[in-house]
Amino acid sequence: MLKNVAAVLVDGVHPFELGVVCEVFGLDRSDEGLPVYDFAVVSAEGPVLGTHVGGLTVSTPYGLDRLEEADLIAVPAADANIDRAYPPELLAALRRAADRGARVLSVCSGVFVLGAAGLLDGRRCAAHWRHADVLARRYPRTSVEPDVLYVDEDPVITSAGTAAGIDACLHLVRKEQGPEVANRIARRMVVPPHRDGGQAQYIERPLPRSRCDTVGEVLVWMEQHLDEEVTVEQLAERAHMSPRTFARRFQQETGTTPYRWLLRQRVLLAQHLLEATDETVDAIAWRAGFGTAGALRHQFVQALGTSPNAYRRTFRGPQAVA
Repeated sequence: MLKNVAAVLVDGVHPFELGVVCEVFGLDRSDEGLPVYDFAVVSAEGPVLGTHVGGLTVSTPYGLDRLEEADLIAVPAADANIDRAYPPELLAALRRAADRGARVLSVCSGVFVLGAAGLLDGRRCAAHWRHADVLARRYPRTSVEPDVLYVDEDPVITSAGTAAGIDACLHLVRKEQGPEVANRIARRMVVPPHRDGGQAQYIERPLPRSRCDTVGEVLVWMEQHLDEEVTVEQLAERAHMSPRTFARRFQQETGTTPYRWLLRQRVLLAQHLLEATDETVDAIAWRAGFGTAGALRHQFVQALGTSPNAYRRTFRGPQAVA
């Protein structure tokens, strides 16, 4: 059972990410019949730690020995986590915890601490989309999933940026103590007990400007005519190539097929229109080249893990036009 929880901090800890862990596991909600965790905030680098908020510090009497009895060790984000070394004693304590069956959970850039401890090797993990490429290069034995909110590779649980830590913590509560407990904690926090979709819908991907040598002009034309149905043969004719040569050059210069490239640009345009306009989903589907709202919905869910209406509510609020 999940009873003993420790949040372990390094210098430069982010207060919000620490607060996420404290809010889920550190509050006494026994008056509501909810579990009470034996919770402690542990320092890996001395009794007083700085934060990434100017002048704010965190102090705690607990050192790394407190981790030896924890059922769950949470590692919040910290400033410079991506580029720093960590105390060997901390990394050893995390490895011992995982070896004895305790869970280790990271919030945002806390995943780099887990990577340094070797706990990501052979596992899938989540990371903030801004850090995913760096994490994948630094720890090539892990499989980084940049589009998800969290990954549960028991006993290691990793979450993406900031609020995704709430999703991961509530997931663990739901897994260990049931949906009723998780739902009641979520209700107390005024957050959804489970969010639809992944972080793909939050990744900023502007329409790319082409640097391609031979298909660049065709790409520009395609961007300007996303609402038109085109074939590879028509695109090849515009590029003055045979269809086979065009398809090969397109793959070489863009890393994907004409169909997939066009589909991605259409989704990007639909995202922009959902965020910036009050046009209906039907109108957006037509402008983005999907033809029908049903086709747009299908491709949107496939690409982003959420529906167009849910996406619009996320970025425009609950009163957004459907």
